[in-house]
Amino acid sequence: MNDAVIVAAVRTPVGKGKAGGALAAVHPVDLLAGVLRTVVADTGIDPALVDDVIVGCVQQVGDQSGNIARTAALAAGLPESVPATTVNRQCGSSQQAAAFAAQGVLAGAYDVVIAAGVESMSAIPLGSSRPANRGERHARRYPEGLVNQGISAELVAAQWKLDRAELDEFSAESHRRAAAAWRAGDFAAEVVAVPQAPGLVTDETVRPDTTAEALAGLRPSFRTADFPDIDWKITPGNSSPFTDGASAVLIMSEHRARSLGVRARARFHAFSVVGDDPLLMLTGPIPATAKVLARAGMTIGDLDAYEVNEAFAPVPLAWLREVDADPARLNVRGGAIALGHALGSSGTRLLVTLLNVLESTGGRFGLQTMCEAGGMANATIIERL
Repeated sequence: MNDAVIVAAVRTPVGKGKAGGALAAVHPVDLLAGVLRTVVADTGIDPALVDDVIVGCVQQVGDQSGNIARTAALAAGLPESVPATTVNRQCGSSQQAAAFAAQGVLAGAYDVVIAAGVESMSAIPLGSSRPANRGERHARRYPEGLVNQGISAELVAAQWKLDRAELDEFSAESHRRAAAAWRAGDFAAEVVAVPQAPGLVTDETVRPDTTAEALAGLRPSFRTADFPDIDWKITPGNSSPFTDGASAVLIMSEHRARSLGVRARARFHAFSVVGDDPLLMLTGPIPATAKVLARAGMTIGDLDAYEVNEAFAPVPLAWLREVDADPARLNVRGGAIALGHALGSSGTRLLVTLLNVLESTGGRFGLQTMCEAGGMANATIIERL
């Protein structure tokens, strides 16, 4: 089999996803175009060799509508002959883009393909693309309706008996790890500047002085009378902040990389995607991990690092318990609670960070997985080369 390999991987620093954020004035097309241009330029290949550009974006309305992948590819200066498409698997959109891209290489449909993601949550607020209703048939299947992700996070915390102190300590540790990684220069190999925001030199949402004690003073965000038995615990401090950002990876067949003289940094080893309970919604990474490990013929102990998206603190904590993983290998440079969750970008952002963690530590195998709205999750295992 001709392996699918990663040859370049970059991301922007993340900006706060609100008015006044460092990237708020940067059009999402320009944000995405920058990383598309960079992954091609980093390898020095002829951009006309790119067979496709597959981009994850969640809120495909307003400035992010009209197939933003194609618009950004043209804005990046890629030849008009290079096609592009935009996909949406909610928070896992760009992880799915990377899976589609790698699977296309494995199938022989592509030789060179870019997978990327973008989201400007300051320009397109969360919920902008939410439908007014979900139709008669969906309502018949779920007559009591579903809930927002904050309520789902509360339900996960309750089911796994995660107390507030545990959630807040995990969240403070995310900030500590992210701040330490920035101080050590660990992100230097993956982060590229955004010319329109020259003052943004680190991830804007990292708070180095965060403590669990300070987080304990925050009030729960999702309290509602509809769930009178919940001991409310989810706050802005143990949730991921809204952010703006973009990320991209350049994927090739191993044969094409060798023929072009481009170094293969990692290969895709296994994939999974699952559906799970749409009410709990955020538990999908647990069965997705079990499925990808079974496909790879591996155990959790075979993995040297894991990136589990920190949409809310209960997500990685429940995952740790269920898969019996090592907390020291989880999100070693911090996660989305500190680094932000720019929805469509997060999948490839995690992949970029995972690749760099494996390269800097000498690890061989890494896993990324993330929960997705509607009760889904992707999981991917890569092998450093």
